[in-house]
Amino acid sequence: MASDTIRLVIHGAAGRMGRRLVALGSQDAELKLVAAIDYSEHPEQGNDAGALAGVGEIGVPLSASLDFQADAVIDFSLPEAAVAICRACVSHKTPLVMATTGMTKEQRAEIGESAQMIPLVWAPNMSMAVNLLMKLATTAGATLKNAPGGADVEIIERHHRFKEDAPSGTALRFGELIAEAMGQTKHQHGREGQTGERSRDEIGYHALRTGDNPGEHTIVFGLLGETIELTVRATNRDCYALGALMAAKFAANQGPGLYSMYDVLGLE
Repeated sequence: MASDTIRLVIHGAAGRMGRRLVALGSQDAELKLVAAIDYSEHPEQGNDAGALAGVGEIGVPLSASLDFQADAVIDFSLPEAAVAICRACVSHKTPLVMATTGMTKEQRAEIGESAQMIPLVWAPNMSMAVNLLMKLATTAGATLKNAPGGADVEIIERHHRFKEDAPSGTALRFGELIAEAMGQTKHQHGREGQTGERSRDEIGYHALRTGDNPGEHTIVFGLLGETIELTVRATNRDCYALGALMAAKFAANQGPGLYSMYDVLGLE
């Protein structure tokens, strides 16, 4: 990195998360926002990204161009757009923070391969609290693996009515981590009808979509005679934005490789 100030690009800058990233990133003395990118047909194209984010003009117009010079890029967009910005980052040798969810197996594979050429922080959730809870849930799963009578795991997530994928990428990541710790092989998405007795090797997922909820996850460990519930709730999107900005500062100083928020937060 050439200077102490990190030149930052926000991809998906006109979205709900993108606007908060612009607002908070433009006020961070360690960062300099150099580009705000969104799709070419967006009605705000050409307008100042700071004004769009509600913090006043910052001299950075909303653009569709993937031609940039920066020290880090943060992506909160849609799967197809995420692949495009990842290719641009590889072309420019620019570190990337990837938070987009809902990608296909092929899209995930392509993005994952880019970590051989650039620093890539890839996480379905950038919140410090969520990632700490993932660590705690993994520890709980490993401890309860051999609980007398066994432990059933259910994951309940709530998000706003506008979210397009379900379950959330964060819920799925919780499930992956717990399955690795406990050995479940079946992932059950909802239940209806005469389902029979609950399978002992499954993790259940339940997705709620309500109002403007920015994100809530509860991990239920059900034992015989007692229950453990781990819950994390966001009250606004700033927790995700602040975590992503922290990840961008981390990525800007790393060599090529695949990193997680555990690396950013020192939770490994």
